[in-house]
Amino acid sequence: MSHSYFAMAILTVALFAYIFWPERNPFVQADKTRVDYLRERKDAIYENLRDLNFEYQAGKYPEADYAEQRRALEEEAAQTIAEMEALEARGMRAGRFRA
Repeated sequence: MSHSYFAMAILTVALFAYIFWPERNPFVQADKTRVDYLRERKDAIYENLRDLNFEYQAGKYPEADYAEQRRALEEEAAQTIAEMEALEARGMRAGRFRA
């Protein structure tokens, strides 16, 4: 009978090790770098530009407001891309994965 308890204990420990071992963790996150943040920001700016264009074409924005917001978003996109390129030129890459 003591052999069966010992076998169950080993099986339980092995099962917990298999389930909770860091490499098997499905909730893996990346260590974000500045380049990762800038890439996400660039995508958000482009999405905002698409939304702005759609709403302008739908008649929700006057010409002056549209032109001002578009210029501001394009300027922010240009600054973001310039910073990304500068960081990538210095060798900064995307983040590594961690558990």
